[in-house]
Amino acid sequence: MTGAVARRALLAALVAVPALTAGAGLASAADTIKVGALRFASHAASFIAFERGYFQEAGLEVEFEFFQAAQPMAVAIASGDIDYGITAITGGLINLADKGAIKVIGGVMHEEKGIDGSAIVVSDAAYQAGVTSPDKLKGRSFAITQAGSSFHYMAARIAEKEGFGVEDLKLTPLQKVPNIIAALKSGQVDAWAIVPHIAKALAGGGEVHIIGWVNDYAPDYQVTTVFTSADNAANKRDQTERFLSAFAKGAADFNAALVDRTADEEEAEAVTKLIHKYVYTTQPYEKASVSIRNGAIRLNEGAKLNVTNVADQLAWFKKEGLVKSDIAIDGLVDPSYVETY
Repeated sequence: MTGAVARRALLAALVAVPALTAGAGLASAADTIKVGALRFASHAASFIAFERGYFQEAGLEVEFEFFQAAQPMAVAIASGDIDYGITAITGGLINLADKGAIKVIGGVMHEEKGIDGSAIVVSDAAYQAGVTSPDKLKGRSFAITQAGSSFHYMAARIAEKEGFGVEDLKLTPLQKVPNIIAALKSGQVDAWAIVPHIAKALAGGGEVHIIGWVNDYAPDYQVTTVFTSADNAANKRDQTERFLSAFAKGAADFNAALVDRTADEEEAEAVTKLIHKYVYTTQPYEKASVSIRNGAIRLNEGAKLNVTNVADQLAWFKKEGLVKSDIAIDGLVDPSYVETY
């Protein structure tokens, strides 16, 4: 090797080392985010996106924070304890949006005619006493987590269509879903409305009965949404778009495997096993898989958002005095991230 060639080779090697090092640094520089979730099959898009590496492919390292009700998750977003959450529209969420703390940026679960969605359930004691259909709920106790929760909204829609007011129900705030389940099974509360994988599992035990379906009362109901802090929505657009893209891939896998059933049985089994890592974890797979499959409900394609229904929900919260009357839809929703309709 001549001296000139040797010098060129050495220079190339010296240049290559920093380049390789820089490349390695970029490859490992994923954004770490915390995602709030409930241990519901309806939150499966996040779990699938995590387990199948969709978040990682999007340059995101995800840590899950689990909750037992929707409103505490909204508070956690506002305080910066978590970055993204999946939750229903609630009075607490709207009030935080009014303070400039959070924004709804996408849609997740929604009611759809022809697909089992949230079920109206009653305790065995209430059923034996004649509460065998939703029109017989007047004067009965109805479980909610908190005033202004999605359960409160569903109770109102049921009452409205059956010809009485939500004030004719004895709304019983029990704070957490496990508390409601215990109260329902023991007959301490008469009724509730809940996602199908929980409702069907409870009904299978004989202590609870399904007497109706929410999509008969609110067929266009945008049950859950994706939301984040107003700061993330405004100032971390690239990260937020990457999150939504990966999340949407998880939702697509869920719909194909368990809702539309366009995927083969091998894929359906794989998705069900993946969800079982997060849902019904204390039950053997053979038992849990039945509830997970039976409880599959439509997740919005591409995280698109039914903003028309969200506006209807907002109007109801205003009418009930659960939020201020001057809150506008653009204070709650950032429609720039996903398709809205």
